[in-house]
Amino acid sequence: MQLVRSSPPIGAHIQIKGGLATGGLSYTDAVGARAVQVFVGNPRGWKLTAGDPKQDARFVEGCAERGVPSFIHTPFLVNVGSPTEATVEQSIASIAHNLARGEQLGCSGVVVHAGSAVGEDRYEIALRQLHERLLPVLDGLPLNGPRLLIEPTAGGGKALAATVEDLGPYFAALEDHPLVGVCFDTCHAWAAGHDLAVPGGMTATLDALTATVGPGRLGLVHANDSLDECGSKRDRHTTIGEGSIGVAPFAELLAHPSTSGVPVVVETPSERDGSPSLGHKRDIELLCSLRDGVLLESPAA
Repeated sequence: MQLVRSSPPIGAHIQIKGGLATGGLSYTDAVGARAVQVFVGNPRGWKLTAGDPKQDARFVEGCAERGVPSFIHTPFLVNVGSPTEATVEQSIASIAHNLARGEQLGCSGVVVHAGSAVGEDRYEIALRQLHERLLPVLDGLPLNGPRLLIEPTAGGGKALAATVEDLGPYFAALEDHPLVGVCFDTCHAWAAGHDLAVPGGMTATLDALTATVGPGRLGLVHANDSLDECGSKRDRHTTIGEGSIGVAPFAELLAHPSTSGVPVVVETPSERDGSPSLGHKRDIELLCSLRDGVLLESPAA
């Protein structure tokens, strides 16, 4: 018996200057993205933006016409584990708002950084905050809406989840809610200490991810190379193949059973960042070539 592998769609965190549809869909086409991630507000602020109904409708229609799955990334300030009550309140409001926007836009998932306990000896308290403050938000969501995708961080500060194994207690705090998934960022995993560059390193890391949270929880991959060494705890993305991770681990990633059909987006320097030869289009084409070199069928376990 053979299991047919579903090909992962590959895209980018897209530029939306000019509007979600006007700018976003144009950028999607320009770089050849087959999956997209967007911010629906200021990524470094708390303001909750309602959106433009006409742009929203065109974006939804445009993604559907192209067969492109879409995702939202929440603002970087979000941290439900914070010791500051105002930050926790604003974080919960931001997550709820982005999930609602995700439902309006037909998104597959909403990405949120796992956050930090910030102070010493606050890990258990921070996990309890996840349980008490975030779980009710998840319980109030329709089961056919976007999943909340937890993205482990690079490991700086008092990270609540940096290694893939850290997701075990995190998911437990959220009672393994069916709407919780994972966004796996290769640069973050590398920075947190997962040696993805050694042969078999990416495979072992994804095996550990599946063993920790269970199959089917991986909802999105951020494919990024790193400017720093393994275990640096520094989150500095660079063009695939131009950093310390290299190209080969991404072939392993795209061949792993857990990534079958799972969208992959790059958050690397774009053409509009002043790197015309090392932009999103180039990274997408490279990943597509690696993906297409993977056999679509593998023996059943």
